[in-house]
Amino acid sequence: MITIESRQNSALRHLARLGRERKYRRSTEEMLCEGEKMLEEALRSGARPGVLLVRERARDSLPDGLLERAAQAGAALYCASDALFELASDVETPQNVIFSCKQPHWTADALDGKAQVLLLDGLQDPGNLGTILRTAEAFALGAVVLCEGCADPFSPKVVRSTMGAVFRLPCVRLPLTEAVERLHAQGLAVYATALHADSVPLGTVPLDHAAVIIGSEGRGVTPQAITLSDRRVIIPMHGRAESLNAGVAAAIVIYEMTK
Repeated sequence: MITIESRQNSALRHLARLGRERKYRRSTEEMLCEGEKMLEEALRSGARPGVLLVRERARDSLPDGLLERAAQAGAALYCASDALFELASDVETPQNVIFSCKQPHWTADALDGKAQVLLLDGLQDPGNLGTILRTAEAFALGAVVLCEGCADPFSPKVVRSTMGAVFRLPCVRLPLTEAVERLHAQGLAVYATALHADSVPLGTVPLDHAAVIIGSEGRGVTPQAITLSDRRVIIPMHGRAESLNAGVAAAIVIYEMTK
């Protein structure tokens, strides 16, 4: 294990840039991950960690064999003092392990044979996106499609919120029109969650072979989604709240689809 002694260290700068620069994540096709649990999830999923930085004072308190398994998977091990370690993280109180990892790459072919798919239409909040991916993986949903205007699925906040689902769940980036055309060709009905003149309750449509579109936090689904969808659906609510958080709405939809 190499001890980092300067803020100019190339490995430290690499981690810091992954956390702060979307263009850099795109060019390197890597993402920044944090925490012992996330490292366990990465190794369990067959992901290959790259640069792995450990807080120096915590290196002896990590789970037995964790660093050895990471090294066997190809990780380059580094440690640093608190002051330097925290330069690599985008949060105020980072955990004891930070590492880079190759971004999972899912093509449109990952949708083939999937009976239940969630499409996200301009969903911009990283916390909501991460929560949706975590929920979708927990309920064994077939796949999630990120359409135009969605948050970066490999930003640190999204990756943290997925709690490891980012390594396993098929998450495809496609324009909405192309995604709907592909799903229609596979025989899936496509529903848009929207308060519309012809909307029907979610529970009244067949969901065993379907895709559902969830819109952004502020404006909901786009007019394009309304036009492309076969039906418009709503989640019936009996209280006085006008709407649900996008992550909560998606969780209800996923549960209804997979129950």
